[in-house]
Amino acid sequence: MNDMILEIRHLSKSFGTHQVLRDIDFTVRPGDVTSIIGASGSGKSTLLRCINLLETPSSGEIRFHGEDIMSRKGGAAAYRSKVGMVFQSFNLFDNMTVLRNCMIGQEKVLKRGKEESRANAMKYLEKVGMAPYINAKPRQLSGGQKQRVAIARALAMDPEVLLFDEPTSALDPEMVGEVLSVMRDLASEGTTMLVVTHEMAFARDVSNHVVFMCDGVIGEEGAPADVFEHPSNPRMIEFLSRFRNA
Repeated sequence: MNDMILEIRHLSKSFGTHQVLRDIDFTVRPGDVTSIIGASGSGKSTLLRCINLLETPSSGEIRFHGEDIMSRKGGAAAYRSKVGMVFQSFNLFDNMTVLRNCMIGQEKVLKRGKEESRANAMKYLEKVGMAPYINAKPRQLSGGQKQRVAIARALAMDPEVLLFDEPTSALDPEMVGEVLSVMRDLASEGTTMLVVTHEMAFARDVSNHVVFMCDGVIGEEGAPADVFEHPSNPRMIEFLSRFRNA
């Protein structure tokens, strides 16, 4: 029996003549916390956007429970409801309250009723510490609060995998900790997560799998202890040295 949630096989992506991703291969099993690290411009965010079909891969396969979603006609919204996304810029609806932000996707995509959607939204807003702010609009929140609402919104869709695209990069330093704390809690509860991040401590201490990207390819991958303590790729060694000396 195939116990993999996601299988990325020979994935490539080009924008015109510019090839951003080349022959990407890795797998995600239930409960995995995979951190994707690398320098800016290495293709990390494009990879995540391809996995969530916000970008269409140029070639290769994305298999979800063994089924190649690239060959399936339609159904992108249903697939995305199972593979949730948390963006670095939050992407909340500015004209809606915190609570409505966490209800609207459930109603429109999952066809849940208002009461069920509200109860589910409240459960996750409480989980991320944002229940007191259900009537606030995004403009009334700090960056860290917005990101916690975005995480609650993604969780309310009951995804099997959560994708995080540099979820702390738009935050002031003092707000980074509150978002990472939520993510650490999710990881400890067995949430399957795929995280593009510059937070090396999170990648080292929370992940069970690390993927290092450089120039659109996977330069090194493996368990955090191996990748961080015994890197073999010269680019990975150089990348880590910059962080250690920062």
